[in-house]
Amino acid sequence: MTEFRVLKRSSKSRARLGILNTPHGVVETPAFVGVATQAVVKTLTSEEVSATGTRILIANTFHLHLKPSENVVAKNGGLHAFMNWRQPLMTDSGGFQTFSLGFGADLGTGKILKQKRDVVVSKHSTPQHVTITSEGALFRSPVDGKELFIGSRESMKIQKKLGADIIFAFDECTSPVADHAYNKEALKRTHEWARICLKTHQTKQALFGIVQGGKFKDLRVQSAQFIGALPFDGFGIGGEFGNSKKTMISMLQWTITYLPSKKPRHLLGIGHLEDILPIIKEGVDLFDCIVPTHYARHGYASIRKGKNKELKSENVLDWKYEKLDIGKTKYLGDMSPLDPTCDCFVCQYYTRSYISHLMRAKEITALKLLTFHNLRCFNGYVENIRRMVGRGLI
Repeated sequence: MTEFRVLKRSSKSRARLGILNTPHGVVETPAFVGVATQAVVKTLTSEEVSATGTRILIANTFHLHLKPSENVVAKNGGLHAFMNWRQPLMTDSGGFQTFSLGFGADLGTGKILKQKRDVVVSKHSTPQHVTITSEGALFRSPVDGKELFIGSRESMKIQKKLGADIIFAFDECTSPVADHAYNKEALKRTHEWARICLKTHQTKQALFGIVQGGKFKDLRVQSAQFIGALPFDGFGIGGEFGNSKKTMISMLQWTITYLPSKKPRHLLGIGHLEDILPIIKEGVDLFDCIVPTHYARHGYASIRKGKNKELKSENVLDWKYEKLDIGKTKYLGDMSPLDPTCDCFVCQYYTRSYISHLMRAKEITALKLLTFHNLRCFNGYVENIRRMVGRGLI
């Protein structure tokens, strides 16, 4: 069984330290959750991922259902054995794909609206490639084009066979350009699916419910109150997060206020480095983000920035980060490490010059080195935030 215990609450913010005990080990919270979409953190082995300080991963139910299928995973003894990951695992519900393959793909938008759009998703709008009904969502498989239906019951069955420690209730993630009427209808579906997931959940896996409601305070509060009153083991905070990071923080405040304080809160799909401290200060315990691996695949390293005094500071409130485009010609002559403040083996033994050469030569080892460094950077940052919370400084 999975259990959560709050060890300390900050007197300066909503931040808190906790312990998440799972059948596959313990996670100190707040914690960064690595993304292993297809049962792998891209370019790394499970042993290498563990060496970055990552203690928990989340895999994608929708994509694993497509390939290799939950039946193949189950024959291998479940996800832990399949990917040789001996630590805690989560699987999402597949609900995010109702957005990403639907209005997200149609309109080219993510969970946070980066630029103003004239288009509005209204109550009667329908995505081009996903059919959403009261029962679930009908997709066209991106693998072979065949029709594929996933609803709350299907999601529970798939996640049961995948066998992660923590699973999520099926939900509908809405678009940042969806209006109040659309979000209200989507919320009704999400709440009904949450009830069905609880009813059909028959394993010892911890089941987290997901709060939705878009950028609308009344709907976020309604959802947090409804989902928070149900006997879930923890809670995901999902959906779109408005058109700015400031809006996102407001939405977290509306939501977390109404969630049971003794249970863990997971912010789904958010976690750029600049997001991490603000969301932890609002009381988020777990969060996942593809940024470390996505940056690495495009040749970017996340590094501390500042002058010597700032780089030597142990106070995370002083820490700032930037993206280093290591493929640029100027780094071929740079014999320094990616980040002199980083304790990872990449920064100990490899120069910017070498990694720049690998990127420019299109050698895949560059992606491995950058991915390892970026994951260590994220985990190291969170480790230091935990330390500061423990000392009463955040």
